[in-house]
Amino acid sequence: MNDTLWGHYMEILGYIASIFMGISLGLIGGGGSILTVPILVYLFSLSPVVATGYSLFIVGLTALFGGFGYIKQGLVDFKTGAIFAGPSFLGVYTARSFVVPHLPDPVFSLFQFSVSKNLFVMLVFAVLMIFASYSMIKGSKNVKPNSLSTLPPAKKYALIGLEGLIVGGVTGLVGAGGGFLIIPALVVLVGLPMKKAVGTSLFIIAIKSLLGFTGDLKAHASIDWTLLLTIASIAIVGIFVGSYLTRYIDEAKLKKGFGIFVLVMGTGILIQQVSAM
Repeated sequence: MNDTLWGHYMEILGYIASIFMGISLGLIGGGGSILTVPILVYLFSLSPVVATGYSLFIVGLTALFGGFGYIKQGLVDFKTGAIFAGPSFLGVYTARSFVVPHLPDPVFSLFQFSVSKNLFVMLVFAVLMIFASYSMIKGSKNVKPNSLSTLPPAKKYALIGLEGLIVGGVTGLVGAGGGFLIIPALVVLVGLPMKKAVGTSLFIIAIKSLLGFTGDLKAHASIDWTLLLTIASIAIVGIFVGSYLTRYIDEAKLKKGFGIFVLVMGTGILIQQVSAM
């Protein structure tokens, strides 16, 4: 099979995978964005640095459409979302505009091994996938509000803003939405009910990802808008399909199963990238 034909097959597989990425977002309210970078890197043959930027747009637009249903049901805390999203956007924009473009290549050398910029991004991403899988396997229902939610408003919102800045920086580096980090913070620090935390998280992800993508608009003269909009459109269809399927599928079992899949995938990517060293 020649390279051109193989490339067409991989591209078709990439579009199919994009549907399932959207479906997973609709079914479990998060986690699906962790698949976007591997889809772009391994199925569309984009470099990891470009893929993390493209992922911000795809994840942000998908989360925006997915959040509409939560807004209609009154399950978005806009005040908390804005407090979290502001510093988070700052973290994403700083990472995409200043950190990623100025990372040395290679980033560092370990004994006789050199870690290139692309390899470094994928290593960090693989580790993040493994942490995300733990959160999904453990289950969000185990996350309970604690005494932090009773802190004075100034301290509580300062902590929210600090976490937003950190999550934004991670998002900017690896291109994942960070819902598995945001949702527990909203439950523990603010005391939001789980459904409202999920809806608010989608709002935050949409704002910080789409605004953070503007850092890539400045850094990259050439962006494949046809590919971006096609994948995002397919993922948006998937998120509505996933939302419909929630009526028939047990969310807890699905999230645990998806977490195991992400764990296997993240471990595989980590092993592959370490082998590439």
